[in-house]
Amino acid sequence: MSTDAVKAVVREKYGQAARRATVGAANACCGGSAAPGPSCDPITSNLYSSGQQGEVPELALKASLGCGNPTALAELKPGETVLDLGSGGGIDVLLSARRVGPGGKAYGLDMTDEMLAVAEENKRKSGLTNVEFLKGEIEHIPLPDNSVDVIISNCVINLSGDKDQVIREAFRVLKPGGRFAVSDVVVRGAVPPEIKKSMELWVGCVAGALSDGEYVAALASAGFEGIDIETTREYSVHDARTFLAGEGFDVEAVAQDIDGRFISGFVRATKPLPKRDPCCGPTCCA
Repeated sequence: MSTDAVKAVVREKYGQAARRATVGAANACCGGSAAPGPSCDPITSNLYSSGQQGEVPELALKASLGCGNPTALAELKPGETVLDLGSGGGIDVLLSARRVGPGGKAYGLDMTDEMLAVAEENKRKSGLTNVEFLKGEIEHIPLPDNSVDVIISNCVINLSGDKDQVIREAFRVLKPGGRFAVSDVVVRGAVPPEIKKSMELWVGCVAGALSDGEYVAALASAGFEGIDIETTREYSVHDARTFLAGEGFDVEAVAQDIDGRFISGFVRATKPLPKRDPCCGPTCCA
């Protein structure tokens, strides 16, 4: 699938999700129907604490399509500037804005008009003034170099058709010492292509999740250091049983190729600080 085709699929799916949320229907999962069910619950359920849920409008919860909780793990500090890539209905932006306080700023970037409309409504309901939603693509972030302290994202980078470009853009806009702190779908080990595609449709809307090794390599190539992937949820064959049976797979036959291979991971990395001049004075390096 071409990059443009991937964007079209994502834009359509997330537009539908925004419309469902607007009329009061919760979005149970990325890849399935709007109706909650056992094949979706392991992905999107129970991501936010009751305290966090109380900090955002109900519409933000209904519009949420993530598979993690990056705000809870990113260790945000008062006064920081945060950017959420693929911010959807804005739940992680609003939570981040509360963490960084009035002296900080939380940006949300999304390409889907319907989701941006939902996000703006959630901003209005929240009363927060340190929030700004931007329209654009995560492959081309509309912010200056070295302008952001922390980049978060909630299972959206895996949807991009050019993940290397997304990661390079993240590196560009981060300040030196800035943190990459995203939740994403990650594949561990080798998985047969036809099963990989179906599992990604279940877990992450469209095919394309990186393996753990590919993710680390992409971050390192962009210049990041201190790279780590922490498993936050592991998807078993039991979780995907209903979906895979519907796709025509003999679930027991493919179990060993699936169990524990797909995870929600919290991906951490840091943009290095500039190297200091080793010279210690006007004469010692002469």
